[in-house]
Order: sequence, then structure tokens, then C-alpha cells
Amino acid sequence: MAAMLQPQIILLKEGTDTSQGKAQLVSNINSCTAVADVVRTTLGPRGMDKLIHDDKGNVTISNDGATIMKLLDIFHPAAKILVDIAKSQDSEVGDGTTTVVLLAGEFLKEAKPFVEDGVHPQNLIRSYRTACYLAIEKIKELAVSIEGKSLEEKKSLLAKCAATTLSSKLIGGEKDFFASMVVDAVIAIGNDDRLNMIGIKKVPGGNMRDSFLVNGVAFKKTFSYAGFEQQPKKFLNPKILLLNIELELKSEKENAEIRLSDPSQYQSIVDAEWNIIYDKLDKCVKSGAKVVLSRLAIGDLATQYFADRDIFCAGRVAEEDLQRVAAATGGTVQTSVNNIIDEVLGTCEVFEEKQVGNERFNIFSGCPSGRTATIVLRGGADQFIEEAERSLHDAIMIVRRALKNSTVVAGGGAIDMEISRYLRQHARTIAGKSQLFINSYAKALEVIPRQLCDNAGFDATDVLNKLRQKHVLPSGEGASYGVDINTGGIADSFANFVWEPSVVKSNAINAATEAACLILSVDETVKNPKSESAQGEAAASAMAGRGRGRGRGMRRR
Repeated sequence: MAAMLQPQIILLKEGTDTSQGKAQLVSNINSCTAVADVVRTTLGPRGMDKLIHDDKGNVTISNDGATIMKLLDIFHPAAKILVDIAKSQDSEVGDGTTTVVLLAGEFLKEAKPFVEDGVHPQNLIRSYRTACYLAIEKIKELAVSIEGKSLEEKKSLLAKCAATTLSSKLIGGEKDFFASMVVDAVIAIGNDDRLNMIGIKKVPGGNMRDSFLVNGVAFKKTFSYAGFEQQPKKFLNPKILLLNIELELKSEKENAEIRLSDPSQYQSIVDAEWNIIYDKLDKCVKSGAKVVLSRLAIGDLATQYFADRDIFCAGRVAEEDLQRVAAATGGTVQTSVNNIIDEVLGTCEVFEEKQVGNERFNIFSGCPSGRTATIVLRGGADQFIEEAERSLHDAIMIVRRALKNSTVVAGGGAIDMEISRYLRQHARTIAGKSQLFINSYAKALEVIPRQLCDNAGFDATDVLNKLRQKHVLPSGEGASYGVDINTGGIADSFANFVWEPSVVKSNAINAATEAACLILSVDETVKNPKSESAQGEAAASAMAGRGRGRGRGMRRR
């Protein structure tokens, strides 16, 4: 009898919560679908915005998928995967963050009935991966290259891509104005991969059209001392000296001790300190520089000294701005004022201090290297300017990607419908269950044009039927037809210049498929309890604290 009793094996710590099997998989799919439903309405030119305020009272208004996902603070472990793919799409391409979340949610939604019917998730995963590969190959086939065009043509084509991105943003009303500004900024930095070479400065007040692009560097006037107003505020072709040293009198350390045998020596020690700073300032003046910038403080003595010699100075310049000035003017940041040679000095065509709204800005324009640009954004509310900055970031990323990969596809849901048609056709050539799975993958891709219609208040069924009709034309001429947001019908997206870089689409489909496959491959969730020993220690310390409090009280009495 004893031999028949199996020993009980305790594998996981007591209190561990495990859930597994089909129910767990369906629960994960439902949570991801719920997340996709949150950002669903933000897609496209007629998409709505989300207002999110956190426990600190910060308010953010945005329709950028990555920003919303980041601020939602999602708790569900499976749904966090969607947050990660939105982040990866944002860092890799810059736009299409809502698309990627929506596609992943829709792939899972289509997979749910199969899972409930008992299909093994690995069969679904295999078919989804095949469909993803076919879809990306089809995108490469449909993409149109903008390589080999003249600079003017290229600018115009890139502006179309930027305008497509901006049309779904809060600043969509001024998309043409900002699109050309973004293209000029990206072309200005050339092949430099550092995104921080394009600075965006926000100045509340004025309207959006008061925003302007500086072909160089602009930053807010730094903290200034007496004598600053006597300095000249405009120079033509000045030499610029960039420093990383303090130019002010330093008091001695708290515990510094100097022993003197003769009181008359005291004055020589005080003079030595003044001589050191005057020597530094003299060397700055002798270098021939007319503009002196430093990352550290430039004190009142130095400010007055420079003012007397018609030199402009600014201390405590932000590290990022100083680096951008160095890149733009061809100067090098110095950590000493000894042996300053002409090669380390920068230059620009015009330096001036200008009033922008309520702020004064130092502007370096006409820089020789031209490897940097600054966009000064104007607008009413702070939240509006913040969202405009996020929108411009997306547009800048898109133009950079289009410039590097130089292939574009038709937007407005056209490419999604064409891939969907192609996959349906391909599915007919496959025997077995995978035909159904690839078909459901193709159906999921239609969520993009459908959502564009829903968000604009059009009849999605009617528009999708018209699109399907166009996309099955044997001549292939309907391949670039997408949703026409203006009329509520369909139109040739390519002819209407609704373009997006092919990398946006291929990256979105890739990331969404990966996320869907990852969630489908999970069949068990294990939630570990907090360590009991840690809980015990916390309780013990709390008791000890209370004991100490009582002891003190008794002594006081």
C-alpha cells in the first residue's frame, strides 16, 4: 500500500500563480486586442487624439502610437509586447507606430477562432511567418525608387513623404509648410546620422506659421551678468571660440590655509588671482574671436572685459547646443586658453541675437560645414507645441529613411489591400489548413484601410468593396488605389502623392508578425510571489520601529 503512494513533488514556491493552456492563450490575445482598441481611433488623417494625464498632473495630448503606449503604463505582461514593438518601430523608422500595434492586434484577433477550435499554435505561427515573408517580398516588388533624380526632384518627392506622415498629426493643417521645412533640415545635415544635429526649440506664442528653420544653430540666450547689454549683438563672419572652462574669479576652498610672514605679501596673493583671470581673458581676446561661448560660467568681470572690447560672450551654454555649434561652425571645444590657433576657431556668415516671442535667441546662420539645422517651433498651448515636436520627429525620421532607402510605396491603405489580395491568391495554391491561416492573415491586413474609413466617418464596407474590385484588375493598374479621405471614396494614392517609405510598411508587418507569433507561442504564465523572507524582514523592522517609539514615549513620561 505504501509503495503505491506517489511522493508529492513541490516544484514551485507556495503562492505561485500559474495559468496555462488554451484559456491562458485566449486571455493573452484578448488583452492585446484591448490595447489595439485603445490606439485604433488615432490612425490616419482623421484620427482622434488621446489626452493622458499621469499622477504627477502632467498632461499629454498625442496621437503618436509609441507615445500613447509608453504613457499608458500597461500592466499585463503579454500586452507589454505591443508596447515594445511600438518602441522598436519608433526607433527604427520613426512612424507607423499605430499601424504596427493595430496589425499585431488584428493578426491575433484572426488567430483566436482557430485557437478556440483546437488548432495547434505552432501551425498558425508557421503559416504567419510564411505570409510575412511573402508580404515583404511583394512590398519590394511594388516599391518605386526615387534614386537618380536631381536634388530639386528629390526634395519634392521627400516632401510628399513628409506630408503623408504629417497629415495624420495635429499639425496636419500646415503639412506642406512643415514638410518642406523638415526636408530642408534633413538635407542640411547630409549624411550625418546623429539625429541631435537637428535641434527643435519650442517658443510659446504666435501661430504655427511663425515657426522657422535656421540653417545653423539657434539657442536661448543664456544667463547673463552686468555688462552683457553693452556687448554687440550682431557680427558678420565672426570667429567663434568654444570653451569648456570657467572665466570667473574663484573663491579659495573652505579649508585653504596660507601662512604669511609679512602682511604685505597678502596683496600679492590677491593680485595673483586677478592676474590669472586677466591672463585668460587677454588670451581669448588675442585669439581674434568675436564670439566666445563656454559650457561653464563666464562671470561679471569677464562679461565687462569682453564688452569693453566689443566681443560677445555667453556662459553656461548647454552641452548639446555647444556640440552643435562646434559641428556647424567647424570649431573645436577648448579646455585651455593657451596656444589658441586659428584652426580651432569656428566661423559663420551671420551671428545675431534676435527676439523670438518672449525669448531672446542667439542665432548662428550660414555655417560653412552646414551639418546642422534648428527648427524654432511656435504655437499657442504648451501641449500643442509638444505634440508638434513629436510630429516633426516622425517626419524627420521618415525623410531620413526615405533618403537612405529611397524606395516608396502608395499609402492610404493601398499597399495593404494589394498585399492582402496577393496573399489570398497565393492561399488558393496551398493545400491543407495553412490555406485558412494565410487567408486570415490577408484579411487582417485589411484593418488599415477599414480603420482609415471608420476614423473619417465613411462607410467602411462600401469603400473596401470598391477597393477589392480595383485590386483584382488583371492589368494590375488598380494596385495603387487606396482610401480617399477627402471624398469618402477611393483614389489612386500614388497619383495623389500619398506616399510612404517602403521600409515603414515592411518593418511594421515584420514587427507585428513577430509579436503575434511570440504571443501565440506562450501557453503558460507563471507569477512568482514576493520573497517570504523579504516580507518577514519588513514586518520585523516595522515591529522594531513601533517598539522603539513606545520606549521613547515611556521615557518621556
